[in-house]
Amino acid sequence: MENVKVAIWGFGAMGSGMARMLLTKKGVDIVGVCDRNEARVGRSMFDVLGVERGDKPEVIIINDIDEVLKGKNVDICLCATDSFTKKAFPRLKQVLEHKVNVISTAEEMAYPQSQNPELAAELDKIAKANGVTILGTGINPGLIMDLLVVCLTGCMTDVQHIEAKRVNSLSPFGPAVMEEQGVGVTVDEFNKGVADGTMAGHVGFAESIRMIGDAIGWNVEKYETQMKPIVTTVDRKSPYGFAAAGNVAGVNMTGQGFVDGEVKIDMIHPQQIEPEMEGTHTGDYITIKGTPEVNMAIKPEVQGGLGTIAMCVNMIPQVINAAPGLKTMIDLPVPRAIWADAEACPRILK
Repeated sequence: MENVKVAIWGFGAMGSGMARMLLTKKGVDIVGVCDRNEARVGRSMFDVLGVERGDKPEVIIINDIDEVLKGKNVDICLCATDSFTKKAFPRLKQVLEHKVNVISTAEEMAYPQSQNPELAAELDKIAKANGVTILGTGINPGLIMDLLVVCLTGCMTDVQHIEAKRVNSLSPFGPAVMEEQGVGVTVDEFNKGVADGTMAGHVGFAESIRMIGDAIGWNVEKYETQMKPIVTTVDRKSPYGFAAAGNVAGVNMTGQGFVDGEVKIDMIHPQQIEPEMEGTHTGDYITIKGTPEVNMAIKPEVQGGLGTIAMCVNMIPQVINAAPGLKTMIDLPVPRAIWADAEACPRILK
């Protein structure tokens, strides 16, 4: 069976992590990498990763996605460049028009019909016209606070209320996430950003809430979100972020989904760099009131960086095998690990 040909757009923390994972698999070839960071452009992917190339074909990082995709019969492009559907749209459209399947890490792309229904419909139209599939996924949104919740309701005769809580570390993520979460800014700067709408905080509550509601038949009439700064009392440093004592180390996000005028879905999501430095222990918790009541706890958290990397890579077979169009995690077969010998995995079809 011919190897699956993968391109990567964006070679920061997530994109490079996907490359590392793919290099451990058989039956998959990385055939191109696009990145706009001048420190990476023109260099060997293997040198940037600090790994031996062995007998694998050389891959030079370039800054032109058209050149990466042109004439290489690429099966799928992993896009790790943005968080927001509006910003990601032109890039995703560009890839789809090359007749290449897409998996995007953009959080809003996990359920773009929630906040950007027109763009979602347009992406669906473009994908179908080109005979390819597009999916947005990651650890959250994409699994922990939405798809996993939906799966757990499958053992219940009725559902009355859902609470999803994720206490996680931001340390593995790159500069874009540090900026979105306000890592390193002063409290005044954080509050000003919240007031004027420039502070993003966690991106994805609207998408997770709508995904859950649509999956179980709840008409979510509105959602609300709140964010407060997590202020550190000690200096904290992660690979891509720094917060001095007295400044912001992360954000405590909360959100609610309303059904028939009541809060039916509660989201609680404090996230920060190096949480253990001040005694915060990570974990993932889902509580579903109904019959029978479901209580799930994962301690410590499923690592956000590795989880996002794995979700994107492990969904490659499902996306390649799917009918053309825009898909979400509730449309496709459940994620599962691709073992080292991906060549022998019957889920990867050409």
